[in-house]
Amino acid sequence: MRMVRLAVAGLVAAQLAACTPPLRPARALNDAEIQRVMRREQVQGLAIATVDNGKVVQVRAFGTRNAALGLPLTPDTVMYGASLTKAAFSYMLLTMADEGLLDIDAPLDRLLPQLPGYRDKPFDFSDLADDPRWRRITPRMLMMHGGGFANFRWLEPDGRLRIHFEPGSRYAYSGEGFYILQAIVERGLGRDIGVEMQRRVFDRFGMTHTSMTWRPDFADNAAEGYAFDGSVQPHDRRLRPRAAGSMDTTIADQARMWAGIVRGDGLRPDTRAAFATAALPIESAHQFPTLDGGEAAWPQKLGAGLGVVVFEDRSGPAFFKSGHDDWTGNMAICLEAGQRCVVMLSNDVRAEKLFPELARLALGETDMPWGWNYDWYQER
Repeated sequence: MRMVRLAVAGLVAAQLAACTPPLRPARALNDAEIQRVMRREQVQGLAIATVDNGKVVQVRAFGTRNAALGLPLTPDTVMYGASLTKAAFSYMLLTMADEGLLDIDAPLDRLLPQLPGYRDKPFDFSDLADDPRWRRITPRMLMMHGGGFANFRWLEPDGRLRIHFEPGSRYAYSGEGFYILQAIVERGLGRDIGVEMQRRVFDRFGMTHTSMTWRPDFADNAAEGYAFDGSVQPHDRRLRPRAAGSMDTTIADQARMWAGIVRGDGLRPDTRAAFATAALPIESAHQFPTLDGGEAAWPQKLGAGLGVVVFEDRSGPAFFKSGHDDWTGNMAICLEAGQRCVVMLSNDVRAEKLFPELARLALGETDMPWGWNYDWYQER
């Protein structure tokens, strides 16, 4: 089975290398285009970067990090990474796998045989004790959101953690799965995920203003958050790393990270190929609600990679990751052809309405499945 996966990964890598170059490179967006759409949606702050041929082309920031004080958003303003953390954390796990420290196809009963015995919140897994299916779950399944869990247990009617389907059989986005991945690193391998993320991802890509927890030096240039109604939320100073989404970062750092990811820095070629290969088909109409997103047949061959969502673009293979909360909207889209990406961060959730338009301006027409990621999006 291992040899089959390696053969498939090698074939994918060869296909990626043979992709026909795109018709045009990623564009450097002009200020007037961005400011126009920001005014239309009343967006307080927006940062955007483009990557071409695996190199950062442009990094720009607009608007304010604090509207009440009139403080500008800059390329080094610290913003909430939200679920972009999951992609970075998955990439970190793959570096560990390449070094032989972690077998991502090993079942949990081998990696964490005491998992139901962990009762420390929010990493209390005692609810799984009576369901033997947890034993068969692997890190690969969890990175593909195939563990069978709800997004978070507090969304369950009784607030308990449970497995809803046979692990590995389908996709259902889950932060709970990334808490188990965190436990594998912390409990199973005895390593601090903040330290490992810093060394394996942030330092590797030169991300000097990024951390899994709050740093005091962030205080002078951190963004407040803005909700759909314009209400403000102070920047959350997270003191405990969370694999599902605790990363503080900047647009300059995210540009470096996604450029490094699309190049495959720090990973073997077959591992990088597996990262962005659709190994688990996605057949839901929408990403959320995670367990009841309807059904759809996606012509883009939508599928789960290892920490990202993969689709077939008109230019060839592509992948993306979004991040969201009530005050944050983030998106990174990468096209393998030409190693092109657009990365967008905002401290205002209303900015998500701009992302399809800005992505088209940056990358040209793509087959990005906007309607799956955002249920409000209407196909043109």
